[in-house]
Amino acid sequence: MYFVVCVTEVGDRMKKPVYKELVAASSRPMVLSILAGGESYGYEILNKVRLLSGGELEWSDGMLYPVLHRLERDGLIAGRWELTEAGRRRKYYRLTVRGKRRLATDRESWRAVYGALELSWGSGRV
Repeated sequence: MYFVVCVTEVGDRMKKPVYKELVAASSRPMVLSILAGGESYGYEILNKVRLLSGGELEWSDGMLYPVLHRLERDGLIAGRWELTEAGRRRKYYRLTVRGKRRLATDRESWRAVYGALELSWGSGRV
């Protein structure tokens, strides 16, 4: 069974469906890639995902924070709390050395998968 993460109208076109399995599989390399660009916090990461996907991916807090917690528990990212100007606490995340190594491995794996898919789609079998 497949579940659609997000299908909404954008102007005069419909967003393409993005299936839960693909979002789940890509969440680690996506977050690690974003953090490779520098320290960030949850809301900012959500915005970067939306921007990088051209609005096709709309992650929710409920989807992102378990990913961040798992990455932190696995030692791939590290978090630190900071007070905002408004006096609220905000957690900033950064990539660790272990996270950089995992990102490099993930990048190779995703390129191999993407390359194989591109070849199979181009072969006229689909």
